[in-house]
Amino acid sequence: MALGFGRLFVMMSNRFTDALFNLIRSLEKSEKRHFKLYIKRSSSNENLKIIQLFDALDKMKEYDEAVLLKRLSPVTKPQLANLKAHLYKQLLASLRLLKTSVNIDLQLSELLDNARVLYNKGLKLQSFKMLERAKELAKANHKYNFLAQVISLEKKIETLHITRSSIEKTELLATEASEISVHIERVIKLSNLALLLYRWYVQNGYARNKEDEKGINEYFKQMLPPHPESITDFYERLYLYQSYCWYAFIRQDFLQYYRYSKKWIDLFDAEPNMVNVETGHYVKGMHTLLNALFNLRNFQQFQITLKKFIKFSQTETANTNDNFRIHTFIYISAAKINWHIMTGTFKEGLALIADIEKGLEDYALYIDRHRVLVFNYKIATLYFGNGDYERCIDYLQKIINDNVNLRIDLQCYARLLHLMAHFELGNDVILESLIKSVYRFMAKMKNLTVVEKEIFKFIRSSFNLSPKLLKSELESFLNRIKHLEKNRYETRAFAYLDVISWAESKVYGKPMSYIMQQKYHNSKKRNYSKAVLV
Repeated sequence: MALGFGRLFVMMSNRFTDALFNLIRSLEKSEKRHFKLYIKRSSSNENLKIIQLFDALDKMKEYDEAVLLKRLSPVTKPQLANLKAHLYKQLLASLRLLKTSVNIDLQLSELLDNARVLYNKGLKLQSFKMLERAKELAKANHKYNFLAQVISLEKKIETLHITRSSIEKTELLATEASEISVHIERVIKLSNLALLLYRWYVQNGYARNKEDEKGINEYFKQMLPPHPESITDFYERLYLYQSYCWYAFIRQDFLQYYRYSKKWIDLFDAEPNMVNVETGHYVKGMHTLLNALFNLRNFQQFQITLKKFIKFSQTETANTNDNFRIHTFIYISAAKINWHIMTGTFKEGLALIADIEKGLEDYALYIDRHRVLVFNYKIATLYFGNGDYERCIDYLQKIINDNVNLRIDLQCYARLLHLMAHFELGNDVILESLIKSVYRFMAKMKNLTVVEKEIFKFIRSSFNLSPKLLKSELESFLNRIKHLEKNRYETRAFAYLDVISWAESKVYGKPMSYIMQQKYHNSKKRNYSKAVLV
């Protein structure tokens, strides 16, 4: 049986405590084979020792230095430290050699390093030729940071030596340097803006009130470069669209969020070669676009985009390295759960959990705690929608008990859903104290909106009501929250749980899954009618 997410990080702290051990665990069979061939080209005694160390670590399931020293006897502890440092360095050198052909950044680094070596040997013309190759490759792939280093070395050579270059060439070099400097400055500003907005979201979630939104608005306008509509370069536009995405998402402007996530992916569609160059950004963009479609409940486009993403995950590009494989797994798994959440097919969604937990266990070394929090909440939502409130509580407890300063919003809604699950179970003995503690927590975190207050009011008033009066109270509760669905400051609650469908299921005496599936089918009918009319 797969391990629970809470145990994954305990396991990580116990097992993955050594950098070299972690690196060896991350290697694929082909990478291990390449390393053995690479290192055996040298038959020095020290290299044979690091092969022994490599084999010993490769066979270990958990890092244990005492066991390692026994296996490598008569190696002493100080000798082991030196061997480990040497092995780590050789592993990185082997990986660099193996991956250069499939990584633009490594290719550019190699060309630049070779140009420096040739220059230091006094072979200036050969160095210039190498730099020209590097320049062409950098320009073709929008790698202006590397281009700046190439031009810097060219200028150094031109300044220190008589190269007989034409006046036109030196003037062009100076112009290029100035233009690249301006471009890099814009990229830095835009990437900083995107990064800090994303960090704000990871820390806080959505804007909770007008004060939050005012702060985000002021910061965004202050950091946004003038005339963003005139930006044409790939990286500048990429970071511009990312910035607009997080800006819209934090403010719960889901239509704008969709527009800019679509622009993000359109960038790559217009320049397909950049998918290979910036695979990580493409993968993140697909995840963002799926999130936007989920929030808009655009069922048709969600399915189309998910199929496109799954197809991409099976390509060579998506499997170039562990980062891409892991992130496509995480994002596609989250999207599949989202599909079952928005269509009300909770039972079918629960069938995914075993494979997802197995994947998270396998990738435990690489997955950040924020992702685990989100998965715990999504799985809890599936169990809640399916009426398995005890299992829902189990997953929510993992969030509540995880003392991590991330996603304050998720911490709040985990507690609210936890309260609702206990309400469904009829645990009246603890409901009153739970209401007080959850209310206090959400108020302290400034995460109380009208919808949450109405939920508290309904649960509190439901004590000791007869079934007939309870139904009347439910109808009143539903009427009070339904009109808030389009209110931007109230949509946060609906984004975390479809409270309206939950209330409707209680009023009409139908399972929540049935209510949500009916809404999905009605949406399909409406879309079909529109298509026929067109």
